[in-house]
Amino acid sequence: MDGEKESRILFVNLLFPKIFKTFRMAIQPSKLIIAFLAIAVICLAGWIMDFSQTVVVGPQTQIISNEQITTKAETTELQIYLTSPAQMQSYLERYKQKGQRTGVFSTLWHFAALKFHGALKSLFAFNLPGVAANVADYFRAMRWALRYHWFYCIVFFVIKLAVISIAGGAICRLAALQFARGEKPGLSETLRFSIKKFVSLFTAPLAPMAIIIFLGLFIFILGLIGNIPWIGELIIGITLPLALITGSLVTVVLIGAVAGFNLMYPVIVYEGSDCFDAISRSFSYVYSKPWRMVFYTVIAGLYGAICYIFVRFFVFLLLLTTHLFLRLGVWADNSSKQLNKLAAIWPEPSFMNLPGTQGFVTTNWSESVAVFLVYLSLLVVVGLVVSFIISFYFSANTVIYSLMRNKVDGTDLEEIYNPFAELTSQSREETQTSENAGTNPENS
Repeated sequence: MDGEKESRILFVNLLFPKIFKTFRMAIQPSKLIIAFLAIAVICLAGWIMDFSQTVVVGPQTQIISNEQITTKAETTELQIYLTSPAQMQSYLERYKQKGQRTGVFSTLWHFAALKFHGALKSLFAFNLPGVAANVADYFRAMRWALRYHWFYCIVFFVIKLAVISIAGGAICRLAALQFARGEKPGLSETLRFSIKKFVSLFTAPLAPMAIIIFLGLFIFILGLIGNIPWIGELIIGITLPLALITGSLVTVVLIGAVAGFNLMYPVIVYEGSDCFDAISRSFSYVYSKPWRMVFYTVIAGLYGAICYIFVRFFVFLLLLTTHLFLRLGVWADNSSKQLNKLAAIWPEPSFMNLPGTQGFVTTNWSESVAVFLVYLSLLVVVGLVVSFIISFYFSANTVIYSLMRNKVDGTDLEEIYNPFAELTSQSREETQTSENAGTNPENS
C-alpha cells in the first residue's frame, strides 16, 4: 500500500504531463479567433506591400514530365538564388528592365507553402533528411529576402512583430488564466491586457538583438582599426582578448535569446512585468535548467505534431464529406461541357492539398464568382488550421514557462498577475490614507 501511495505521489509531482492539456487550450474559440485575425492582418499587410512588385520574374519555362509538356512556370529571382547563386547578378541585369515583376510576400508565401508540404510529405515518409532540406531551403529564402529586399523585410517585420505582439500576448494571457486558475476570460478583456502591455511585448524580442548589435559593433570597430598600416595589426593583437570576451558575451546573449525566446511573452503575461524582466527570467530559466527546458520543448513539439495531424485529418474529412455529398447532388456539367459543374468550381480536396488537387476551370462570369467564393471559404478553413498552430505554440510555451518557474523559483502554478487585485490594493491604500488623514488630531 505504501509503495502504491508513493508511486501516485511521484506521478502527481511530475509536471510534464500537464503539457498534454495544451490541445484543449489551443482549440478554444477565442484563441483561434485571435490567431486568425492576426494571420488576416499580416496577409493583408503583405498583399498591400506587394503593390511595390520588387521581385524580378523571368520568362516562362516549360516543365516536361514523362516526355510530355505538362505546364509552364515563371522563373523568379528566388529560384535563381537557390539553384544558381553565381548567376543571380547577371539574371537581375538581364530581366530587371524587360522582365515581369511580383511581390516579395507573394513569392515567399508560395515558396513557404511548397516547402511546408514537402517537409510534411518527408515527415510522413520518415525521411528526416528531406525534412531538414525543406527547412534549410526556407531559411535560404529568408536570407535571399534580407539580402536583396532588406527595406521591404524591415517594414514587414515591424508590422508582423506588432501584430504578433498583440495576438501572442492575448493568447498567452488566455492560456495562463486557463492553466493557472481554470478561468476563461472574454476576448475583449485579454486584448485590452495585451494592448496595455504592447510596448513590453514588442520590445522583448528586440532587446537581445540590440544588445548583440551593440556588442558586435565594438568588435567591428576593432576590425576597422586593423586597417591602419603597421599599427592596425598590433592593436588587434593587443585587444584580441578583449574582443574574445565581448564575443563570449554575444554568444551567451544569442543562445539565451534563441532558447528563451519562447518564454518572453509568457513572462510578461504571468508576471505583468516589462521586457527587461522577460529577458532576465527567460535567460535565467534556460541557463539554470537547460535540459529540463529541452525536455519540455521536445515533449511539446512531439505532442503538437500529433495534434496538428489530428486537426488536419479532421479538416480533410470535413471538406471531403462536404464535397462528396455535394457531388451526389450536382450532376450538371459546366458551361463548356468539359467538367462536372462542382469539379469546375471546387476540385476534390486531398489530405496534402486541402483546397483541391486540380486547377479551377471557368468559362463564364457566374463560374468565376463561384470559384472566388469557394476559394475564399477554403482559405478560411485552411486559415483556421494555421490558427491552431499559432494558438498551440503560444499556449504550450505558456504552460512550459509555468512549469519552469515552479522548478526554478518554486512558484505555485496557480500564481499569476492580476491587474484588478493591484487596483483594489491601491484603492484600499488611498482609502486608508484618507481615513488616517481625517482622524489625525493635527488636522483638526
